[in-house]
Amino acid sequence: MSDAAREFEQELRVESPAREAWRMFISNNSAIVGLAIFTLIILTTFVGPLVYTVDPFELVWAPLTPPGEEGWLLGTDYLGRDLVAGLLIGGQSTLAVGAAAAVITITIGITVGALAGYYRGWVDEALMRVTEFFQVLPPLLLAMVLVMLFEPSLTTIAFAIGIVSWTSAARLTRAEFMRIRELEYVKAARSISASNARIIWRVILPNAAPPLIVSAALSVGTAILFEAGLSFLGLSDANVMSWGKLIGDNRPAILAAWWPVTFPGVAIFLTVLAVSLIGDGLNDALNPKLRRR
Repeated sequence: MSDAAREFEQELRVESPAREAWRMFISNNSAIVGLAIFTLIILTTFVGPLVYTVDPFELVWAPLTPPGEEGWLLGTDYLGRDLVAGLLIGGQSTLAVGAAAAVITITIGITVGALAGYYRGWVDEALMRVTEFFQVLPPLLLAMVLVMLFEPSLTTIAFAIGIVSWTSAARLTRAEFMRIRELEYVKAARSISASNARIIWRVILPNAAPPLIVSAALSVGTAILFEAGLSFLGLSDANVMSWGKLIGDNRPAILAAWWPVTFPGVAIFLTVLAVSLIGDGLNDALNPKLRRR
C-alpha cells in the first residue's frame, strides 16, 4: 500500500469531534447513571399522570396517612392529599421551572459575556460592573424580592431565578470570547469583512459552546434548588403543585410525619444529582484536554 493510501485510510479512521465526544460520554459510567436517572424522572413525571389520574389537590383520605396504609402507596399529606399524585404533577412544574430558568440564565449570561469579551474596552467595563452588582447581591434574597413584587407564578419564579443566576455564565462566556477572538480563524473572518454580529454568533460562539453547554446543564439543577427554596418559603403559585410546595406545605407537620417532606426532598435530590452527573460527563466529553488523556 502506498504512503498516500495509508494517509487516506488514517484520515477515514479519524473520529469527528461530535462522535468522539459522544463516545467519551457513554464511556463515563457516572454520566450514564445520571442520564438514566434523569430520563426515568422525566418519563415518570410526564407519563405517570396519564396513568395515575388522581388530582393532587383532591382530599382523598385522612390526613397524614402513613405510606402503604389504606392502599395509598406513599401516604397522604397534612390535608389528606395523595402524595403520589403530588409528586407526579409537581415534578412537571419543578422541571419546567428549572428548564425555563436555565434558558433565561444562559441567554442573559451568553449575551452579556459575548459582548463584553468581544468588544472589550468601555463595553466590557460597563457590562462587568453590572455583572459585579448582581454578584454581590444575595441571590435567594433578590429572587424573593422579585417574586413578591409580582404575583407568584411559574413564569415569575423562572424569571426571578434566571435574573439572579446569570453572572457565572456571563464571566465564563467573556473568558472564552477573550481567548478565542485572538485566534487565526477569527482574524481571517475579519479580513474578509465579516460583520461583528456574524463573528460573534457564527464564528466565536460555536467554538466557545462546550463549556457553555456544561454550564447550561448545571444551571438546571441550580434552578430546581432555587424553586424548591422559594416554594419552601411560601413564594409559589398556590394553584400549581410542585415538589418545593409539597415540602413547604407539610413543613409544620414534619415532627409528626416524615413522609410528606422526605419523598419530595428525595425527588429533588435525585434530580439535581442526575443533572450534576450529566454535567460532569459533558465536561469530560467536550473538553479536548480531557479527551486526549
